[in-house]
Amino acid sequence: MKIAVLLASGFEEAEALFATDIFRRANIKTDLVSINAKKTVVGSHDIEVVADCVLDDDIYNYDVVVLPGGLPGATNLRDDKRVIKVIKYFYENDKYIGAICAAPIVLAKADIIKGKNITSYPGFEKELKEGNYLEDKVVVDGKIVTARGPAITMDFAFKIIELLGYDTSKLKEGMLYNMLMQTR
Repeated sequence: MKIAVLLASGFEEAEALFATDIFRRANIKTDLVSINAKKTVVGSHDIEVVADCVLDDDIYNYDVVVLPGGLPGATNLRDDKRVIKVIKYFYENDKYIGAICAAPIVLAKADIIKGKNITSYPGFEKELKEGNYLEDKVVVDGKIVTARGPAITMDFAFKIIELLGYDTSKLKEGMLYNMLMQTR
């Protein structure tokens, strides 16, 4: 199992890095993939990250692609023709696609949300009119997983791991997620 987390300039660091951390804690091969010409990508809060690799045709060998939000990160992903091609390929080949925060706009641009249950960061509903917009924290419709925003990253990452058939109980316990859930 392999997960690719796509990074565009202006990505939401919390979503990209925390999700990657959780995937790797679950022992799932996860790569940060820069869509820029170089591995170094600067996030929306000016944190510079060195990706594991740069986007190339190897992306099609991954089982899951994850799109973090952030601005202008999500719009940079949406406006990149290669990313749209990747999303369409994953959708047509029944592979998992995760998009959090503003990133579901990429799915709309790829024209894969018509009639699908989706969510996003509040305020992006108008760009997701083709989908059935829900205000749930995490929404799963087939192989498309969407989530609201940075504070929901743990739920988003755990849901993806569970959909891949992994038991997250020990991971949640080790990360004190269960303690967090008790205080809610």
